[in-house]
Amino acid sequence: MRRLWIVFVPYIAVSVVHVAALAVGSDAVAAPTKLALMPLLALAVAWGVRGSRWTPPHTLLVVAIGLSWVGDGAGTFIPWMPTVPMMLLFFGLAHLCYIWLFWRMLAVRRAPIWAAVYAVWWLVLLAVLWPNLGGLAIAVAIYGLVLGGTAFAASRCHPLIVWGGVFFLTSDSVLAFRLFAPDAMPDWTSPLVMLTYCLGQGLFAAGVLVSVRARNVAQTTVATR
Repeated sequence: MRRLWIVFVPYIAVSVVHVAALAVGSDAVAAPTKLALMPLLALAVAWGVRGSRWTPPHTLLVVAIGLSWVGDGAGTFIPWMPTVPMMLLFFGLAHLCYIWLFWRMLAVRRAPIWAAVYAVWWLVLLAVLWPNLGGLAIAVAIYGLVLGGTAFAASRCHPLIVWGGVFFLTSDSVLAFRLFAPDAMPDWTSPLVMLTYCLGQGLFAAGVLVSVRARNVAQTTVATR
């Protein structure tokens, strides 16, 4: 477990620098560090799997991280397209990967009753923001479904993944208000978006590594009996 957490040190360090840069308004530091986050997280996953067997959950996790990276850098990677729709598209695809990963591959329990709060979250968020969504209303509603679906699927998994879903949902909720109701959001919510986002993605990655490793150990133990 100690080695597992060590692999996340570069990701954690750059996350701290990025959030701090947002807090002090340093765009020159915030922009490149944002684009470094997901590659470093993918590197942590690859490093964390070293010495053990690479599995389909690892592949799906890296695909989701890669799609998130494109979503993070939509304005940079696809400058000729509207940024917000491209963000919704690529993060939506990432969430579909996470839903499949958590629901079909890593679930260890039935969805708890408290996870119904995610349906309430979706309804309330849409009700509050709908007048401000304009032409993006349907896209945001669909994205909200897959975002809530990720958090709901995560509730069936290891506690690290459960909390990853909570933080990711928090991040995108705050971001939604920053995008569509900016007058209601103070400046400090900008670093809050990325703080909770980094926590969410990092906990997802760590939770997948821990879950797959525990499953492999259990299978090995059964096979040797």
